[in-house]
Amino acid sequence: MRVVLQRVRHASCTIDGTVTGKIEDGYLALVGFCQEDTSEIVNKMIQKIVKLRVFSDEQGKMNLSLKDISGSVLSISQFTLYANAKKGNRPSFIDAAKPDVAIPLYDYFNQELKKEVHVETGVFGADMKIELLNDGPVTIVLDSKELFG
Repeated sequence: MRVVLQRVRHASCTIDGTVTGKIEDGYLALVGFCQEDTSEIVNKMIQKIVKLRVFSDEQGKMNLSLKDISGSVLSISQFTLYANAKKGNRPSFIDAAKPDVAIPLYDYFNQELKKEVHVETGVFGADMKIELLNDGPVTIVLDSKELFG
């Protein structure tokens, strides 16, 4: 599982002119899965996301978590996080989980994350337009294989 977290002042997802998700302070989370991912990995990633201390405290130091600031998450499915561009100029996405694996994991991720913080979403597989104001900018890449072995 790979998640790209962007600390945002606001973010939104629009599909065919309709806003499907919109948040204020928190994270835009681009979320991708590989075939080996499990609900256990998802649970660990959720805890990392909600406890990661990258929001500014009163002294301006990154010392507060998403939960500390009562922040939200705009969760966007992103199979392209598993792009492999080693050969040629056209990336391969063979390492990304197929929809029969990725959709249930993405749904599970969002359901479980909602137990921790407010979550808005895009639509799996849709042509989404994402707008955001990156705060900092702060962007963190989380890879479950690096984090959890």
